[in-house]
Amino acid sequence: MGRWVDVGAAVEFGEGTMRAVTVEGSELLVVRLGDTYYAAAGRCPHMGGRLPDGKLDGTIVTCPRHGSRFDLTDGHVVRWTDWSGITLTLAKTIKSPRPLKTYATQVQDDRVLVDLE
Repeated sequence: MGRWVDVGAAVEFGEGTMRAVTVEGSELLVVRLGDTYYAAAGRCPHMGGRLPDGKLDGTIVTCPRHGSRFDLTDGHVVRWTDWSGITLTLAKTIKSPRPLKTYATQVQDDRVLVDLE
């Protein structure tokens, strides 16, 4: 069924850019690549970095805080941090890698909708 929420006009989302939108008190990241829109939690599950301030390389978003990387197609972890060695081992022990929450999207009547379910 889903609970679809309007997050803005399709033309408001520039090609290949990241945009933060607030929905029901939570920040989401919305990205447009071609005719496809991706939506995900706006905060990194590692240390809470604000993902709209990060970098985008195709469907991979990089957190500006610790370099964690996630694939927007399904939220899987590409890299947990940009740390290495003992620091990376400790980081994984303290806070184990977990995926980025992603949401289904669709465009209807030139509006971008996100399924919050």
